[in-house]
Amino acid sequence: MNTKNYKKNIAGQLAQTFIEHPLTLMLSIFILVMGYVTLQISPREANPQIVVAGGAVIVAYPGVKASEIQKVIVEPLARRLREVQGVEDIYGYAQDNVAILNVKFFLGQERDEANFRLYNSVLRNVDVLPKGIMQPIVKTMDIDTDIAIASIAFYPKNSSLSMTELHNKVSKIQTKINRIENVAITDLIGERKEQYNIEVNLQKLTGYHLSLGQLLKSIEGLTAKIPDIKGRTAEEKIVIFGVDKAIQNINDINKLIVAIYGGSAIYMEDIATVTKSDDIQNMKSATLVFAENGLANEIPQTTISITKKQGANVVEVNKDIFALMDSLKEELESENIGFVITRDDGYTANHSVNELVTHIVISVIIIGILLIVTLGYKEAFIVTLTVPMIISLTLFAGYMLGQSINKISLFALLLSLGLLVDSAIIVIENIHRHFHDHDAGNKTVKEIAVAATNEVGNPTNLATIAIIMTFLTMFLVGGTVGQYIRPIAVFAPIAMFASLIVAYIFTPYLVNKLMTKEE
Repeated sequence: MNTKNYKKNIAGQLAQTFIEHPLTLMLSIFILVMGYVTLQISPREANPQIVVAGGAVIVAYPGVKASEIQKVIVEPLARRLREVQGVEDIYGYAQDNVAILNVKFFLGQERDEANFRLYNSVLRNVDVLPKGIMQPIVKTMDIDTDIAIASIAFYPKNSSLSMTELHNKVSKIQTKINRIENVAITDLIGERKEQYNIEVNLQKLTGYHLSLGQLLKSIEGLTAKIPDIKGRTAEEKIVIFGVDKAIQNINDINKLIVAIYGGSAIYMEDIATVTKSDDIQNMKSATLVFAENGLANEIPQTTISITKKQGANVVEVNKDIFALMDSLKEELESENIGFVITRDDGYTANHSVNELVTHIVISVIIIGILLIVTLGYKEAFIVTLTVPMIISLTLFAGYMLGQSINKISLFALLLSLGLLVDSAIIVIENIHRHFHDHDAGNKTVKEIAVAATNEVGNPTNLATIAIIMTFLTMFLVGGTVGQYIRPIAVFAPIAMFASLIVAYIFTPYLVNKLMTKEE
């Protein structure tokens, strides 16, 4: 049958167009290069991104009991917030002096729009709240900037370094990390800030008939900033009069006059003990446990917790962070500061991706061996060459759709790997069969390849579309599970469609270049 005497479907038309086209080879190279570049620039993450919208509304009402706050703040504000579009649930509870309402939006709501609607609704409904409340605070949720991708624990190597000194040095490192590109938020855990602590003797305070409020007013007066006063004399000279009101040492607080009692001044040192140390009211602490002589040893530490911006490559961000830490290693060593990397999501993501890529390569090798046994080494080589092109097209399409490379997206490729080569195997097997037909001697390799591809085009298209529709039903899965498996619903259909295109274009081209007819 001559290739010109029968009607060609889409498979036959693609094969006929590209089988001897001078740009087909360049197109294949371009696809492979495009896939490699996409693999390098695509964001890598351990898990796919899940869009979560929600937040907490905090309303302080000083001096009011929880039962009253429940009636006048929590219940009326919850009723108004339920009118916000996209709100799924509201969990409100009251404590003494404060009301907190946690607002949860349906999964898939666009985060910025949902946050705006929540903030706008709170401001519009302030009039339903009682007078005397503090300004409501709306704290929104951001899964990208709320979950750490890296954490570094710093600890003193000997007792000569206090925790306040450690905090001062670590806070400088925190500033340097904040300057790294795509770092979103850094936070300190277990830090001890330097401050003056005033421990009041209540018995002496009562004996002098003083209150804590008087002490606070005295300290506030010492820390108040008074502007310099300028004036001109008759000689046109400028006179500047200033008052030093800053706390510079412990003695400034000890010699502070808090009251006059019995005609004598009462100083702060008469009723309180003043020390300069860390923030003793901070009840939070963090320790680092390590083995020493077979025993567990705990030492206090301060941890920097780091998050990334949305869409950033966690591997590259962490690489920059730890490169900075390597550059500071000698400086920290000289200051008797040690550090341990306690979290590295970049390694986790990279390891997961590399492991799944290795499994994909192993699967391709196994398929190639099976094809060598059943069809021949040339046929196996042609099918194996199509797999990198299919994966390259799939990764590029996923990148254009805003998908990251994670273990779920690569699992989708691994899951559909057998289906990816199915189209190429069908085409190559049919070409192999046509080579052994009784009339093969009257046809060229090109005619056989085009005819064989055209013959299996329609049934292959139908079967592939049916499988694609099966994967697309995953878009109907809701909730957290639906968002988590969303990359499968995206990557698998793209890979199946790419396998059709590659099978119809490059399989006949490679057959025409590499295979010969058997006489």
